[in-house]
Amino acid sequence: MFRPTIGLEIHAELATPTKMFCMCQNNPHAQDPNTNVCPVCLAHPGSLPTVNKEAIHKVLRVGTALGSTLADFTEFDRKSYFYPDIPKGYQISQFEYPLVSGGVLCGIPVTRIHLEEDTARSSHVGEGDTSLVDFNRAGVPLMELVTEPDIHDSKTAGEFARELQLLLRTLGVSEANLEKGEMRIEANISVSNTSTLGTKVEVKNLNSFRSVERAIEYEITRQVGLIESGGSVEQETRGWDENKQVTFRQRSKEGSSDYRFFPEPDIPKIMRSEVPEWSEDNLLASLPELPKQRKLRYENLGIKKDDALFITAEYERGVFFDEVIAKSNNNTALVLLACNYFVSDLAGLLAKEHDTRFEKISPTVFVKLISMAQTNTLSSRGVKNVLALLIAQGGEPSAIAQREGLIQVNDTESLRSAVKNVLRENPSEVAQFKNGKISMLQYFVGQGMKATKGAGNPELLKELFEEELSS
Repeated sequence: MFRPTIGLEIHAELATPTKMFCMCQNNPHAQDPNTNVCPVCLAHPGSLPTVNKEAIHKVLRVGTALGSTLADFTEFDRKSYFYPDIPKGYQISQFEYPLVSGGVLCGIPVTRIHLEEDTARSSHVGEGDTSLVDFNRAGVPLMELVTEPDIHDSKTAGEFARELQLLLRTLGVSEANLEKGEMRIEANISVSNTSTLGTKVEVKNLNSFRSVERAIEYEITRQVGLIESGGSVEQETRGWDENKQVTFRQRSKEGSSDYRFFPEPDIPKIMRSEVPEWSEDNLLASLPELPKQRKLRYENLGIKKDDALFITAEYERGVFFDEVIAKSNNNTALVLLACNYFVSDLAGLLAKEHDTRFEKISPTVFVKLISMAQTNTLSSRGVKNVLALLIAQGGEPSAIAQREGLIQVNDTESLRSAVKNVLRENPSEVAQFKNGKISMLQYFVGQGMKATKGAGNPELLKELFEEELSS
């Protein structure tokens, strides 16, 4: 029986106004290449780096949120390797004295978190051997988090990465958008049927959570197959082919000695205790409500655990729903009703529109709509219809409901006419009901709602159907 062992290395670009070691604008996605550059990030001779204090502060806040140990003494190092997107021939990083050590997320222990500069971005042109390099990303502050090799399945690895993205967004330290390369995930994977670890293979630059899980699953299967067929696993770096759903060899894996780390001579040593805003008390005071705390707060309002988990699983969902709570004026019943429609309807509609930031509807408008449900101005079907129109067209709930004829009808005589029409048009279903199939009553109510275009009061419709069927 083979046991997989997995460790993650996750890079995240930090959301600071300027780059890590110079005053260039931190905008790696600028439309025009090589515009946010200067002699420092282009590595011109004689240029000297200066440290971005805000980037350090952001990493320390992440460590504080994880319950990590924060270093008092730290320094930057030179990590030597050669590639066209590394203009200096080395990267300024941290090796022996990282800013953060230890900590836990999702039950997985964290080894370290350190700070470095990002590389430039290469793009390969045509089918030839021509490459272009855009230095807008060179020097962007880059946080790297390394876990202990304490993960044993792909699902746990995916959950850890998702939870880290949520934490980074909650703290406001990074957008951590995988599609834009603001968060990049690497998995170190080995398998063994003994108590010792197997040979580690690194799979680099996984740019979606699904890719993380699938690459790990493929690599586990590949390594087990190699061993069972009498072969051996080579320590190497592999990439992930999203189209073929396979990993592929890139190069042999370097060790730390290959990078020839040594302290960066152009950056002074740093003592955290000399900067008041980096004290543990000030860092703790700077933390917002964390995802676990938000989830508990929702549960204390009476929201079901699964619904609270769903809302807090995405940062934007939590921000939107907190605004809904604020606009509900301490009306707990309204909040719980809003939660039901949020989870079952709103989130799904926005997902179809690829609106992950809730830009197509405001919390104020959503609360107005749910208030119409609470006061029985709209039926459940009416709420769903208005909500779909709000997402598609915008507008005010009451105006849409009036225009579409969705204001709930509570007039007994109007509804009785609809009830009689439904029964007249469904004689076989009436016969089934009278022969003992009581469940047909719900069918009739549904037909009544359809006949009234969702505007009929379903409780009143039910009473009227019962009256007519019993006569």
